[in-house]
Amino acid sequence: MATMESLIELVNRIQRACTVLGDYGGDGADLPTLWESLPSVAVVGGQSSGKSSVLESIVGRDFLPRGSGIVTRRPLVLQLHKTVKTESGNTEYGEFLHLPKRRFNDFSAVRREIQEETDRMTGKSKMISPIPIHLSIYSPNVVNLTLIDLPGLTKVAVDGQPESIVSDIENMVRSYVEKPNSIILAISPANQDIATSDAIKLAREVDPSGVRTFGVLTKLDLMDRGTNALDVLEGRAYRLQHPWVGIVNRSQADINKNVNMLAARNKERDYFLSSTEYGHLANKMGSEYLAKLLSKHLKLVINEKIPNIISLINKTIYELEREMNQIGAPVAVDAGAQLYTLLELCRAFDRIFKEHLDGGRPGGDRIYGVFDNQLPAALRKLPFDRHLSLQNVRKIVSEADGYQPHLIAPEQGYRRLIEGSLNYFRGPAEASVDAVHFVLKELVRKSIAETEELKRFPTFQAELAAACYAALERFRIDSRKTTIRLVDMESSYLTVDFFRRLPVEMEKGDISSGFSSSVDHFAEGHFRKIASNVYSYIKMIMENLRISIPKAVVHCQVREAKRSLLDYFYAHLGKKEGKQLARLLDEDPALMERRKQCSKRLELYKNARDEIDSISWSTR
Repeated sequence: MATMESLIELVNRIQRACTVLGDYGGDGADLPTLWESLPSVAVVGGQSSGKSSVLESIVGRDFLPRGSGIVTRRPLVLQLHKTVKTESGNTEYGEFLHLPKRRFNDFSAVRREIQEETDRMTGKSKMISPIPIHLSIYSPNVVNLTLIDLPGLTKVAVDGQPESIVSDIENMVRSYVEKPNSIILAISPANQDIATSDAIKLAREVDPSGVRTFGVLTKLDLMDRGTNALDVLEGRAYRLQHPWVGIVNRSQADINKNVNMLAARNKERDYFLSSTEYGHLANKMGSEYLAKLLSKHLKLVINEKIPNIISLINKTIYELEREMNQIGAPVAVDAGAQLYTLLELCRAFDRIFKEHLDGGRPGGDRIYGVFDNQLPAALRKLPFDRHLSLQNVRKIVSEADGYQPHLIAPEQGYRRLIEGSLNYFRGPAEASVDAVHFVLKELVRKSIAETEELKRFPTFQAELAAACYAALERFRIDSRKTTIRLVDMESSYLTVDFFRRLPVEMEKGDISSGFSSSVDHFAEGHFRKIASNVYSYIKMIMENLRISIPKAVVHCQVREAKRSLLDYFYAHLGKKEGKQLARLLDEDPALMERRKQCSKRLELYKNARDEIDSISWSTR
């Protein structure tokens, strides 16, 4: 059976796991963050607001670095664990997450370790870092509570700091307090106007209704004589959903004298009990009351948010596992396993490439467009009107006869006219080959890009693409030879039946009258008839080639691409040695890093699920 006390301990364990596995919110790694969903108490205040003194009063120990300027330069996740007092009395100690096997019984050593661990991350340059330090304190004098001490808000940069430090600190603090599950502990000094409080200003921006904000007023004993902070403490000056709590910290003289913190607590309690202004509020003032108030509220918030956290954890585990499956397992070191992986990658690519060709994916229809649109359009644009013009026909026929003119039909002239016309078909034939080659190359490129498994291996992607392009080039050369051969075959043997079926050329008219003009008229008609006959024959051949060129191109290029695109490459892979195979499986470093990050984050969420599953949630 879970108890309310166990809720804070549960969140503490999950928070520690978050830091160990690299999740501390806003890390910019484009990964889901569990840290930001965990309820926590974020301690916010300006410099010199008494923030450190409040935390030390709650703990009952001096353990925080002190000094001028920005002392807190990394978030400090302070986890308090109430222990049972033993007869030996030695029950108070601290443990850091980065030093898990070392107990700190000397709290001055805790202070030094916080400072040194901060410097290890940021150097001594007074810069800040978002990576938190985790400190657990075990003591019979604390309540179970988790607090996150954040850098003090400031308005100016000190020596050695960039001007951006002011906004950098505010952005870091804001990233904690703007979380919906964050409880804001806004600390303001009583001897300053509450309207100018940096903590309250920021809290108002992220929590305008005040439902997540606890106000703490420090330095009540340092207010000018005759003044008090009742307007604030009683909620008239600035109203919150939760009551304000007044704190009286140790004076600097007490700190210098190392006054015992427990004695300081008693002194604080006596101050409120004996105060004429605050006596009626004494039982709701002081650091002890604040700690109990925060602990109780934190447990309630955790209990309320646990169902949503469980839902988030389960949803994120599913999403991370899906992404890990897409990324794939790390590459094997065995040469046989590496070769198997490469062949599997090839098969995955080949499957997608064939889907493009066969219509399962878009792109293959562009090949049909070459034959249905581009080829017919190119054939229609061939310059037969110029080649078979009256002037050109007369010239070719006349030159073909040599010194002896033809008697009836100019056979050599016909042959030369037909051969010249057929040469024009070479252009569209080659253009069809090149157009299909371009489409196939584009489909290879798209298929490689769409093969998720290949994205891990940029080196292999390049090698596979090169092998595919080389194979397509071989197919193109063969296809070009075949289509040109189709054209050449039409030139090699003319279909004589076509010409035998042509009507016998008869010229009517009186040959005795206008002999000269009649001869000229007969010659012009004769050449026009030759041009018409040749064009009719060429049209027949054009129709044949419009059908046969696509057949040749598909047979030599498309069919071969489907059947044997990777045959050469498979043989090439089989000859490679282990080191060469490993080079091909050299993963993209960014993807390797992504796998590592996802794996750590998945481990975190599974650990959190196990932690939650170990508790029965009958807490109410």
